[in-house]
Amino acid sequence: MTKRREKSDGLVVPKDRRKTEAPSNRIGKGSTANEQARQLDLLGGSAASLARSDVEGAGRSRSSRAPVHVPSSAKSEFLSAMTIESVANEANLRGAFRRVAANDGAAGADRVSVAEVKEHLDVVLAELRRTLLDGSYRPGLVRRVWIPKSGGGQRGLGIPNVVDRIAQQAVHQVLGPHFESTFHDGSHGFRPGRSCHTAVSRAREHMLAGAEYVVDLDLEKFFDRVNHDRLMARLAARIDDKVVLKLIRSMLTAGVALPDGVVVTTTEGTPQGGPLSPLLSNIVLDELDGELERRGLKFVRYADDCNIYVGSERAAHRVMSGVVRFIESRLRLKVNASKSAVAKPEDRHFLGFRLRHGVDGDVEVLLSKRSIERLQAKIVELTPRNWGRGLDACVKKLNQYLTGWIGFFGVVSSGEQSLLGTKDAHIRRRLRALQLRQWGYRRHIVRHLIKLGSKPPSAWKAVYGARHSTWRPSHTPVVDRALPNKLFRERGLVSLLSAWLSRDRGVIAQSRQLSLAFA
Repeated sequence: MTKRREKSDGLVVPKDRRKTEAPSNRIGKGSTANEQARQLDLLGGSAASLARSDVEGAGRSRSSRAPVHVPSSAKSEFLSAMTIESVANEANLRGAFRRVAANDGAAGADRVSVAEVKEHLDVVLAELRRTLLDGSYRPGLVRRVWIPKSGGGQRGLGIPNVVDRIAQQAVHQVLGPHFESTFHDGSHGFRPGRSCHTAVSRAREHMLAGAEYVVDLDLEKFFDRVNHDRLMARLAARIDDKVVLKLIRSMLTAGVALPDGVVVTTTEGTPQGGPLSPLLSNIVLDELDGELERRGLKFVRYADDCNIYVGSERAAHRVMSGVVRFIESRLRLKVNASKSAVAKPEDRHFLGFRLRHGVDGDVEVLLSKRSIERLQAKIVELTPRNWGRGLDACVKKLNQYLTGWIGFFGVVSSGEQSLLGTKDAHIRRRLRALQLRQWGYRRHIVRHLIKLGSKPPSAWKAVYGARHSTWRPSHTPVVDRALPNKLFRERGLVSLLSAWLSRDRGVIAQSRQLSLAFA
């Protein structure tokens, strides 16, 4: 039985597809380690060798999809052509280095830092430009590091060499503006002018329009499972310069150096950690966005997290079944069944938030359970009982975290006002307990409390009535008066509640008018 091709697939396999011979001056087939030792010999060292794969012809008969919701830029006529000459342009390479240097990332497998590259920048960029133009450029190994995931387990990151990050960023700067104008309006991840906040704002808009249920889709190990052939076919539909296509293919198939020194080849996936990976992931998932648009669904996608908003539970289950089938059969990706679900929006964690219909018809933006647990764990971590430095040093470290936290989560609705006040009180109590512990023996604690104005009987009772613990007396009236809230304000402690009250929560306000501009 012949399987009928879905209209949404959109890829045409060209006739007489076969591998093509790569010219000698272009990025071609694999070579031995000795032959590849001629890779960029920068700063006195050479990157390790890696296997290269041939580039198969990709379907070119399909024209690019017209922009959905987002109109084409009026300045598109000034965009650089998607050619290797544009990528290797000196101004483009220097701009790419500035972006890489601003991120100040770790060194790659060659252990050459950003600072070392900067010392020899003219030589490095001249050599990089030459190798890009003559086709002799070969990406070095990607260093694999493992970082803990908030939900448990580890996530693998790929750190390319600094020179390779410059090359990837240069490609991104040329390709990005061309693809950006055609990405769907429901996509918010890794795009200029968009963020987690704009994604939550759009989700709130869908709920205000009547959505009661959410289809929460999580793609399992998305960045590790991107199909190279499908990705290259989508790129080939827009990019005419085969040298650029071969360059991107070589970046995708760069070898990976594991922490134990083992080098493995890459046949699928886009390594997280490179500047080009976010753009490529959006290009892959733009096909999903187009399919959801074709089906008339309201959705919000941030990278590989996708929420589809529908009116009923029955419709949600039907949508879940159909979309999962499309993702796994057409995109050749895997949906994580344990993390995907059909539920009320208030029961799901979306970018750190949860959304809930209020009694007045409004939609509240609240902290998810996971975000609250992470905040609590971080507070405990930053205020350890065995803190060996002064209280001011602890406050300074707390402020660094709390300032960033409220900068992101400060868009929550007034329903979280009480929670923020409770967390402020908990932080102050932990600081009081820390101060009591640093005062040492109980008789010393009593002496300090008396100096701070406490009556001796009350001080003795508060301290000696709590056995040997400093936590229990840290919230007694005596200690609260001796170490008042004013003391911590004078020391500069950030208050989550005060910061929330003073913030302009522009995008997610209590009114129904939504703005995509943040303060």
